[in-house]
Amino acid sequence: MGDSAMWVAAFTGGTAVFASWVTNLGNVRATRVQAEASAQVQHRGHVRELRRLAYLELMERAHVTGELYRRVLDAFREISDPCQQLTRLEELRLELREAYAPLMHRVRVVVLEGPSETAVAAQAVLDAALKANRCLWRITQGGGAAQRARFDEVRESYLQRQERFVESARAAMEAS
Repeated sequence: MGDSAMWVAAFTGGTAVFASWVTNLGNVRATRVQAEASAQVQHRGHVRELRRLAYLELMERAHVTGELYRRVLDAFREISDPCQQLTRLEELRLELREAYAPLMHRVRVVVLEGPSETAVAAQAVLDAALKANRCLWRITQGGGAAQRARFDEVRESYLQRQERFVESARAAMEAS
């Protein structure tokens, strides 16, 4: 009888050790899963914040560029002397050239951060700015009324693409 009690005690003890090991293994796995889930949530939050910042910076640079285009229209309306108007347009063209590099940089960041729909919308803003800047250059080279009308069209296209980018950025932020 003593032998069977010993075996029962050994079996019970072994079972307890085994159960403890299984429980510990389960706890380790649960902790690992929880840590991975937490890391994923933090990563998504970090990516979301990076995108948000990239979108806001692009919107800011696009707004600055749009404001310069508005000043070009003001120069056409408010300055009647052709020489003074040309001087003012040259000044604005130089300001736009300086504003283009930061705009291009912000677009590249948005293209990197994604998603693809927002990247395409950002690139469209940059392309429209390039067209408007080229059009203004042609005006300063004596392009005449046809180029002036073309600038109005290209400026309007720029504003529409800027608006599309904002909508795309909003949708991307809501989705993330």
